[in-house]
Amino acid sequence: MKINFDQNSGLVPAIIQDNDTKNVLMLGYMNEEAYHKTLETKKVTFFSRSKKRLWTKGEESGNFLHLVDIKNDCDEDSLLISVDPQGPICHKGTDTCWGSDNIQNLGFLSTLENVIQDRKENMGDRSYVSSLFKEGINKIAQKVGEEAVEVVIEAKDEDDDLFLNESADLLFHYLILLQAKGFRLNDIIEVLRSRHK
Repeated sequence: MKINFDQNSGLVPAIIQDNDTKNVLMLGYMNEEAYHKTLETKKVTFFSRSKKRLWTKGEESGNFLHLVDIKNDCDEDSLLISVDPQGPICHKGTDTCWGSDNIQNLGFLSTLENVIQDRKENMGDRSYVSSLFKEGINKIAQKVGEEAVEVVIEAKDEDDDLFLNESADLLFHYLILLQAKGFRLNDIIEVLRSRHK
């Protein structure tokens, strides 16, 4: 990989991203020596502009950034580094240098989970989701079972639109069931991740 260290006093920005959650954790700078040390040790090393020396993240705290992958941008003058973080990233003890939690964001599914949570906590008279929570776990579990059967039936037919719609209904009701039991998709992801190792 060719990296242009010739600009900015021999430093390139290094954007640090969690390999699992894809969240941006921090920004540091590397010179060529820091880059090669990172490759050699598999622990992310920066050039500290304040200390004027190489600095391996975690050398004092033990919160290392274990290297997974490095990508160079199209101009060959900045890096995207995927890591498995060990502990908090920021010196202030937070998950990221922006103070945000490093949790898995599932895009629209996370948005949908938040809507379901809101309907559970603020039950409205005209909300279908609220009505299911009012009827209780047995009704919610029954709906998941019904939707699962409909997915199986549509899987055997040739109508892809019906299959996708029934699959969406199943996933939607499953998200409701998870919250009725006090869980979210990230809890399921953790179970799957533990089986993957």
